Amino acid sequence: MQSPHPPHPPFPSRPGSPSGESDHTLAARLGGPPAGRHDAVALLLARHWRATFDYAVVCLAAAGPSARLVTSAAFQQVLGRPASGAAGGALRPRLLAAVRDTVRAWAADEAACVVLPELRKPTGGRGLRATAPRTPERRRLAERAFQTLPAASQCLLWHTEVEAESINIPAGLLGVDTATAAIALRRARAEFRAGCLRAHRELAPSAECRFYNRLLDDPIREGGARLPDVRRHLTACSHCRHAAEQLSRFEGGLGVLIAESVLGWGARRYLDSRPGRAAREEPRAHARRPAATIGRHGTAPPGGRRTTLAVGVGLASLGLLATVLVAMGRPDDNGVPHPAATLGAPAGRLEGPAATGTRPRAVPSNVSPAGESLRSAYGRLRDRPTGSCPEVRGAGVQGGAGVRERPGTIVLATCRCRAHSAFARISADSVRAPGSSGSQSVSTR
Repeated sequence: MQSPHPPHPPFPSRPGSPSGESDHTLAARLGGPPAGRHDAVALLLARHWRATFDYAVVCLAAAGPSARLVTSAAFQQVLGRPASGAAGGALRPRLLAAVRDTVRAWAADEAACVVLPELRKPTGGRGLRATAPRTPERRRLAERAFQTLPAASQCLLWHTEVEAESINIPAGLLGVDTATAAIALRRARAEFRAGCLRAHRELAPSAECRFYNRLLDDPIREGGARLPDVRRHLTACSHCRHAAEQLSRFEGGLGVLIAESVLGWGARRYLDSRPGRAAREEPRAHARRPAATIGRHGTAPPGGRRTTLAVGVGLASLGLLATVLVAMGRPDDNGVPHPAATLGAPAGRLEGPAATGTRPRAVPSNVSPAGESLRSAYGRLRDRPTGSCPEVRGAGVQGGAGVRERPGTIVLATCRCRAHSAFARISADSVRAPGSSGSQSVSTR
């Protein structure tokens, strides 16, 4: 039994067959010797069976033996007559149109409906039979223009715009190289557009419609606005309004225009079934998706996770630093910071060197003249130019009428600090020596 899903045709063609044979050449060989005919039939089935079967499923609204029977009948109708096998336009659109006509004819036959119940589905054969066989008015110009194109131009437009395949696929079906096919594709688009304008002019119901022929397409090409007279005419004339809508498809959506003008019934569903269009839409969907939802299981991509992790680590480090600063600078029960505190010391007033060269003497800035308790933390500050650190000397407790603290003197001495905080550097306020206009900068070590 023949498989309903044959492999997609490889290019170049299979071994044993001349490389680069076009559909036209293979169809012409169907009336020749049996050996060449069988080989040609096998290649044509491999190239077009799957797409024809998919459209049969669309027309019947069912996948199964009935769809395979319709597909086989379409191939027999198009390729069974040698005279029509090599002429009449591109092969893929003709096969699909034969599927549509076959389903419509079988759905009108009561005996066929008894054998194939799928033909009675409202969304399948029954609905297809109820529709008018002719092309809708809004697609009549495109249908007329497409039918007047050469078979090679039809093949290029159908496989690139409708099937959304790469240029090498229609190039293989035509037996030409990709560079030649790309040039021919640009020419085919121009011919198709000119054919739509010519069909509009030939089918125009009045001289006024023929007068506005070029004025319909020029604003679409140039991206400008239509003249007020043209806009008023479009509101009253359906022929010109449909022509303007079809011409606008050349700027985007040309595959929809071609499929609807050639197939009519089920054109949109056939477009959705094409693998090339699904592969083309997937990157666009990813581009439209928010960055936070891209990635496996709807999570952020690895780069986003690394950024989020780095930000979280930074915030956690800041929080830990703030906790350490608060804990180390907290006073004990007597209101005096613990001697082990080495951070957060407020700057005192540092006495600068006098003219006699004596060592500067610093007075804590938080000691009031009334002799309030010393609440200054012992910080580790460093003078960068000299490499010295401040040290408190002479602090103690005074006796007498009342016990009170005796403030010490902050002096610059050789730094004996071995431990430094790894979390932050504290910039101390500049302290100025009494009687001098300059100031000495002290920084954290």
